Amino acid sequence: MSLSTVERAYQLARAGEAPDFPALKARLKADGYRAVDALLASPSTQRHLQAICAACWSRPGRPSPPPSSDQGPDQGPDEGP
Repeated sequence: MSLSTVERAYQLARAGEAPDFPALKARLKADGYRAVDALLASPSTQRHLQAICAACWSRPGRPSPPPSSDQGPDQGPDEGP
């Protein structure tokens, strides 16, 4: 049995397959799902899927590591004062 559009949207979001809600909708449409815009039109559904995409995109299947305190975002391992 195939998944509904909404079920597939949540499955893709949780799997880290899309970085954000617009990319998730594009993926569903590319995969042949119909009425994507209408079925995902609810603002609460959009916010929920966006939050899931954001949480799962960077580390699919793994918990995020704790933030590092020894280097700033612009410092590489060879850069120093």
